[in-house]
Amino acid sequence: MEDLIFLEKPIMFSPRMIIGLSGWMDGGYVSTGTIVYLNNKLNTTKFAEINPHPFYIYNLPGSMEEIAQFRPYAKITEGVVNEVQLPTNEFYADINNNLILFSGKEPNINWDQYCQILFFMCEEYHIREIYFIGSVNGLTPHTRDPRIYCSVSDEKLKKILEEENIRFTNYEGSASLVTYLTFLAKDRNISMINLITDVPMYIHAANPKGIIAIVKKIITLLKLDLDYSDLTPLVEQFNSNMEVAMREQPELAKQVKKLEENYDNEIVTDNQNFEEWLKKHGINNL
Repeated sequence: MEDLIFLEKPIMFSPRMIIGLSGWMDGGYVSTGTIVYLNNKLNTTKFAEINPHPFYIYNLPGSMEEIAQFRPYAKITEGVVNEVQLPTNEFYADINNNLILFSGKEPNINWDQYCQILFFMCEEYHIREIYFIGSVNGLTPHTRDPRIYCSVSDEKLKKILEEENIRFTNYEGSASLVTYLTFLAKDRNISMINLITDVPMYIHAANPKGIIAIVKKIITLLKLDLDYSDLTPLVEQFNSNMEVAMREQPELAKQVKKLEENYDNEIVTDNQNFEEWLKKHGINNL
């Protein structure tokens, strides 16, 4: 497995793996943000990484704004090129809790090869359980708790999750790498559970409420002893910032009120119509 680079090989047996990916299902940076948070809290150690070159196309056609997210990050100071960052895909070990955390970027190409590397890691460490944590932009208002939806690799896993008040996903459309990985996992006798929270589509910034919702659910499912009270000040600041934004934009406040009513009554409205309304009123980045 030449594209998997081991920096060291920690001694672990049958750990569980948690995956977070930037890209398709990282609304509010909940997927990547949760992995960063868990890595810091659990004091994990990076032990392996994936060579990025076979998995990304940097020169996709389109406007500069559209393709910027696919390009490497560069830093130039007073004319000197100091840094160029390629996409990272890294494995971290938490020996104490018998966990492997994987933080990566959804690849543009060679999905099969990318999945095979993840499955190779599963074989190497006898991993039988994978948890993906992610988020999507939706119609949940920021004034309400994010809802968590779930998809699984096997019908039998639903019984475990039904007790946790988790909704199961109904979806038909474009697939993510995670959905493809989940589809392949069953044939490899690997249980895969995907926890997806919805975050407000009108907020283009990190969403600590989504992170805390996912962290709480992961703690419960994996029976981790983890104090997440340090996230509370971030949520309070987030709420304060949104209160200011709503006072400054009365039309936004009206729409949030409608979303609250829909949320409370579990009414689903048209995402596209709301996106058009946001653009019309110049509400694009909060």
